[in-house]
Amino acid sequence: MTTGHNGLTYADAGVDIDAGNRLVDRIKPAAKRTNRAGTMGGLGGFGALFDLKAAGYKDPILVAATDGVGTKLRIAIDTGNVDTIGIDLVAMCVNDLVCQGAEPLLFLDYFATGKLDVEEATRIITGIAAGCEASGCALIGGETAEMPGMYHKGDFDLAGFAVGAMERGAELPAGVQEGDVLLGLASNGVHSNGYSFVRKVVELSGLAWDAPSPFSEGTLGAALLAPTRLYVKQALAAVRAGGVHALAHITGGGLTENPPRVVPEELACEINLSSWDLPPVFRWLAKTANMSEPELLKTFNCGIGMIAFVDQSRAAELSALFRDQGETVVELGRVVRGEGVIYKGALL
Repeated sequence: MTTGHNGLTYADAGVDIDAGNRLVDRIKPAAKRTNRAGTMGGLGGFGALFDLKAAGYKDPILVAATDGVGTKLRIAIDTGNVDTIGIDLVAMCVNDLVCQGAEPLLFLDYFATGKLDVEEATRIITGIAAGCEASGCALIGGETAEMPGMYHKGDFDLAGFAVGAMERGAELPAGVQEGDVLLGLASNGVHSNGYSFVRKVVELSGLAWDAPSPFSEGTLGAALLAPTRLYVKQALAAVRAGGVHALAHITGGGLTENPPRVVPEELACEINLSSWDLPPVFRWLAKTANMSEPELLKTFNCGIGMIAFVDQSRAAELSALFRDQGETVVELGRVVRGEGVIYKGALL
């Protein structure tokens, strides 16, 4: 009988199963803080369970969304500032769900890397849990993939998957009509779209990520990593109050492409660009890249992260509700006859 063994192990191939197990143990407390009505069990099973009846639904329609954070990851990786990128991941999914009228219920993440760094991964997933907690969504599972040869040293990728629900007949958009008021909710900066362009502009500027930010306090890298704002609880409160006909999350395509997605074909979104001040980060990007106003408007959120289309008779009341929920609200314009977005005034 042979007693010695020098055969190849999985660890020799670059995959450390023990590190993955340590990560699960490290993130269990953060995941547990996201538990809500309907949550069943915890991390570690082959699948994640959720009880819709326990969550209070009688005749539910499920709504699902998946997304990532694009090349904003590159800035997080290059600067080592990974603590809030998980919030971006959650926001990109749950902000979309709420636009359908759904309450986000559960979230799963996919984290892939070449070599698992337990400390770094813990920081990333703790950020995901923070985003879930802030949006009332349970982090009930996920996947950590260690894939040597697929990623350069230090690189990683993230994807998120969210499931929400609404009672049958409560879906949005519904009832958008001429005269509806567009209430814009302020963004928290660039959010998570347009970062291939952002990184090109930074390259043109000649600035490093650790250089002082030319448009805010702190470093340039930290300023551009400001996490995507979560609008879930505020939006759901407004929907439940009544008078909200649609919600538009301002993501890729900016203000030009997203609002028309929620209005009937014969109607347009008239937006007064003079109704709010362009935040300094966008002014700097536009100036540095010599961007035209139309290009800026179809690339970035320009300071408006979500738009609520509301009945004109409820506009003042719903504006107050959003402000009570901590939002900065701008009356952007109205729904009018026409097509697409009709701009008035000027941002630049």
